[in-house]
Amino acid sequence: MLWDRVRRRLSALRLADVEAYVRLLDDAQTGPAEWRRLEGEITVGETYFLRYVEQFAALRATILPDLIARNAQTRRLRIWSAGCATGAEPYSVAILLAELLGDRIADWRITILGTDINEAALEAARAASFGAWALRSLSAEQRSAWFTPEDRSWRLRPRFRSLVRFQHGNLLDLLGPGAPLDLTDFDLILCRNVLIYFHPDTMNAVVAALADRLGPDGWLLVGHAEPNPGFEAHVRTVSLPGATAYRRRSADDPVPADIPEAWAPAVFDPPPPAKTPTAPAPRAATAKQAAPVSPPAPAPVPADIPQIRALADLGRFSEAAEACAKALAANPADPAAHFYLGLVTQAQGRLDQAEDALRRAVYLDGDFLMAQYHLGLVRLERGSAAEGRRTLAAAARMAASLSPTTRLCEGEGLTAADLRELARLQLESGSGARN
Repeated sequence: MLWDRVRRRLSALRLADVEAYVRLLDDAQTGPAEWRRLEGEITVGETYFLRYVEQFAALRATILPDLIARNAQTRRLRIWSAGCATGAEPYSVAILLAELLGDRIADWRITILGTDINEAALEAARAASFGAWALRSLSAEQRSAWFTPEDRSWRLRPRFRSLVRFQHGNLLDLLGPGAPLDLTDFDLILCRNVLIYFHPDTMNAVVAALADRLGPDGWLLVGHAEPNPGFEAHVRTVSLPGATAYRRRSADDPVPADIPEAWAPAVFDPPPPAKTPTAPAPRAATAKQAAPVSPPAPAPVPADIPQIRALADLGRFSEAAEACAKALAANPADPAAHFYLGLVTQAQGRLDQAEDALRRAVYLDGDFLMAQYHLGLVRLERGSAAEGRRTLAAAARMAASLSPTTRLCEGEGLTAADLRELARLQLESGSGARN
């Protein structure tokens, strides 16, 4: 993927080779602007509204009510979404605040800042126009209440858009002497699914810098896969139902003495190359020869899921669908390829094809909960309320049979408990009740 993006920049700039491109990047005049463009090409901001429902449940039930109560006198809130991509995260927080405060919101000074390294993503965030891909976890009622339909996209309503502003920002700037001075005194910082891309030492340094930018007893949320015992040196852990949050330490908070060294993901050495077997000496011919053994069939080629997702995240749905079709031509029984074909065709508004693809994914893998869940959503979107609700209920029952912390295949970190809650919200929302 990296080479594909660099090659795209070479073509756009009409450069002959990578050496010429490196010289351009190193040039004091042309380098900074081109680095921004390259950053935009190689950072893929996968995001959607209410991503990780358990964390948003914690925001609605605990974190935001706490902030509203503690700031009742000043009626002021400062919130930062670091690594906001195309804006679904800060806009989701704006929606929750608007619903919690109701008419009182007019009396509050609310600042929700979204920062990202990708300028193209920020432009899309400011436009606040989203396709089905970014709204795939929402019910029809939520889409109708929060968005205005525009052709084949949905535009966030002005009362939510007005609460959020966006600016370019690189988290690593927090670690240098020229750190932005305005990034301080936040009541809540969300830095989700960004830290996993950093070296462990850098991860801890960034968390320390974020903690310094929290107001007294402020809250910090990181991604589901990012909690780290080493963070306790800078923040204290708060366990909430289905979610882990952090708060800024006060002077009276003792720092645990047994904090482990910086966590690092396990690094596995590649397996040694297989030795070429030595052919056995030929046996003497016998009257009865053994039947020749057929060579084993080649293993099916797995779909290039990272490429398919990268294309879909960039909104290049036709190319993503072609990549799915190519994968299925090589391996028609690949449930993951059928699953992503279903998501991509749903984003294109091709609901018949989406239902067929997701149905095949469920048929090929009866335990594929994400496929079951999205099949229910597509059926609801098509107007098949009873069938969609039955499918969602089946997904919820399957999730309930698993350990709540089980990570789901193609769930982007979603657990069985998360999916059960998502299905419950969809069923309780009354989606398709008119049908």
